[in-house]
Amino acid sequence: MRVKWQLQGMSGGRKFSRKGEADWDLQSPLHIKEELPEGTIVSLKAETDLPCDSATRIFLNGYQTWTYCPEYTPNSRIRGLHRLPRAIVDRFALNRYGDYHFVDYPFQRGILHGMSWGYLRDRENFRLFASLDEDPGYTLFTYDANRKKLLIERDCSGVSCGGNYDLFDLYYDEGSSDEVFDRWFKKMKITPITDKRIAGYSSWYNRYQNIDEKAIRTDLKGCKDIFLEGDLFQIDDGWEPFVGDWLQTDPKKFPNGLKPLADEIHQAGFKAGLWLAPFVAEEKSALYQQHPDWFFKVNDRPWKCGSNWSGFYALDIDHKGVRKYLQDVFTKVFDEWGFDLVKLDFLYGAAPYGTEKETRAGRMHRACKWLRRLCGDHMILGCGVPVMPSFGLFEYSRISCDVSLDWNDKPHMRIIHRERVSTLHAVGNIYYRQQLNGRAFLSDPDVFFLRSENCQLTAARKEDLATLDALLGGVWLTSDDPGKYTSAMKKQYRELRKLTEAKDIRLSYADGLKVHYTLDGEEKEFDFRGL
Repeated sequence: MRVKWQLQGMSGGRKFSRKGEADWDLQSPLHIKEELPEGTIVSLKAETDLPCDSATRIFLNGYQTWTYCPEYTPNSRIRGLHRLPRAIVDRFALNRYGDYHFVDYPFQRGILHGMSWGYLRDRENFRLFASLDEDPGYTLFTYDANRKKLLIERDCSGVSCGGNYDLFDLYYDEGSSDEVFDRWFKKMKITPITDKRIAGYSSWYNRYQNIDEKAIRTDLKGCKDIFLEGDLFQIDDGWEPFVGDWLQTDPKKFPNGLKPLADEIHQAGFKAGLWLAPFVAEEKSALYQQHPDWFFKVNDRPWKCGSNWSGFYALDIDHKGVRKYLQDVFTKVFDEWGFDLVKLDFLYGAAPYGTEKETRAGRMHRACKWLRRLCGDHMILGCGVPVMPSFGLFEYSRISCDVSLDWNDKPHMRIIHRERVSTLHAVGNIYYRQQLNGRAFLSDPDVFFLRSENCQLTAARKEDLATLDALLGGVWLTSDDPGKYTSAMKKQYRELRKLTEAKDIRLSYADGLKVHYTLDGEEKEFDFRGL
């Protein structure tokens, strides 16, 4: 393919431009460099021809792990936030969860965009286009199905330039799903940290923030009857006084702290996990009230990341106080309280913007590498994080939004951002990002349910969700209290868990979407049509 590119910049108060053409060959990295004057980049864009027909399916990866990104048709469109009242968007900071504050959403049929990689699929054949390095800026791919053009843009406006500058690092491939994704990850030299899958429990999707010592002990007792040694028991959000205040527990809910509970989890034979959101703090937190200078500011105002809790704000990861504070937090969590794994959430808060010396993507990648150093050999489950900057740095990572206790959340919630809570959207991402599992990390498809109380999913969809999670994920967690399982539900759990041992898993696309696998020497398949 022939790629035409153009750069616009400013140097010494004057505009300058560069443009050129390059061949984008199959399975060969395309590195475009250019000698640039000292200055700043205004824009960097490229385009190439990429044909499709009405049967072609188009995938473009969403900004962060929660962003819904299914396969589209050439007639699809992606709805942003422009149809919502501006007062609602501002009040709830709806444009802060995804890429809305720096990417245009034209909401036109056939105009589709995503970050870092995408593909066109014609039955079993994939045409993968991808970035090899996001530190110079997120690679924004926009596919114009009307013109049959792939538009490529670096998110690097305002970044300093000079000398021999890397413009694009791209990769193109064709073949089966396994062939093109295996070769892409090999070119990037990225391998997963672990191949050890985990199963277990999370407190969130039943009790949410309504947890205390009694509730955790109740669920731990129930897990002993059905879980296996080495499984994960994770205490989720609700243990801290306020989000951001991580050095102490809520004195009413956990008056004895978390160490006794971590000890009890270990005595039960399980690994102990704990939820944190290290790069953000809510407005009611002592951290936000006492250290206003610790927060990332845009136009001299703290950057609000969203409306969860009392509203929450981004910490400045380069502030000395923040860096010392988070070092103390992880020391306490691992060395004093004794946890084995941390689920690190809302990580996109680390990099809402870049600087003159660093792009938004480069900052996010640096934040992920810093978390890896802070956690050492302890396991990380990443969540709410821009996807490619976390490749190869976390043992586990979410690849979907949060599941809901029904199929697609309440009707009025369906008009908000692409990162909203939805079991339907989670199922889509589990499938359409399944190539990441075992290549970038082990994928967390979020939890499944078998319980009958406090859950509106049908029995069939509960079983399908658990099946899909087991076959395509590396993390298999429930938020049920297994102590309330009937004997039939315990049997169902054990049978479903066997699916996590399935071998030779592959997907087929020609006759609907199906997962083929081998279990106990028998070839089987799971059909997506019910989902």
